[in-house]
Amino acid sequence: MAKNKKSAVKAPESPKLKNKDYLEQLRKLHVELVKLQEWVIASGAKVCIVFEGRDGAGKGGTIKALTERVSPRVFRVVALPAPTDREKSQMYVQRYLPHLPAAGEVVVFDRSWYNRAGVERVMGFCTEEQAEKFLKSLPLVERAIVDSGVILIKYWLEVSPEEQTRRLEARINDGRKIWKLTPMDLKSYSRWYDYSRARDEMFKHTDTEHAPWRVADSNDKRRARLNIITDLLSRIPYETVKREKVVLPKRQKPGKYREPDYPYRHVAQTF
Repeated sequence: MAKNKKSAVKAPESPKLKNKDYLEQLRKLHVELVKLQEWVIASGAKVCIVFEGRDGAGKGGTIKALTERVSPRVFRVVALPAPTDREKSQMYVQRYLPHLPAAGEVVVFDRSWYNRAGVERVMGFCTEEQAEKFLKSLPLVERAIVDSGVILIKYWLEVSPEEQTRRLEARINDGRKIWKLTPMDLKSYSRWYDYSRARDEMFKHTDTEHAPWRVADSNDKRRARLNIITDLLSRIPYETVKREKVVLPKRQKPGKYREPDYPYRHVAQTF
């Protein structure tokens, strides 16, 4: 077990961050993430970031903030669907292993192998024996991942029951968000304390020296995103990669080219 159990990334007790201040800070962090990306490519580093938490904790928004200004070819987001019959017959973590990063990649798991310790255990998709065996064996698997040279960072986003209710109700009443609310979310909502017990058991077994959990207070989503990205950058020993100054070349002369005289099919301007 890690000596400092569940190192927390705590948001300060203060009013929710204003959007202007949030965007200003996020812009600075995006610049650093681009530097991180260039270092990962140049050094051949392998980075794996795991995001877990209850429904409505803000994982999706955090991942979007993390990846929106970097290349999807370097920062790969992995969100696996339900396992196939064939995958169900495999060793549990087997279907996740092919998605681990190669040199020069950052892989972001939007939920991960920890599904077995959470939703599968709480909702009865696996037996208690299977869940317990998984938790006992997982530290060895993560040890092997880290020993292979992968920088493994795990975040748990913690949300209060009141804030979770507010966010899920917002999904019900917003046509842009209704797709986020699944029948499984509704079933999970009523099992708050079952999930709490499953979370505690997960931390007990998998909060290790080589792969500790970082817990982020996500009741203020903007602060949580800034805190997590700042924490992430502090845990990777990246350096600024020197690059040549970019200068646009001169554009060629038109020569004999003339614009065609037939009309283009323009999109109607309605705004």
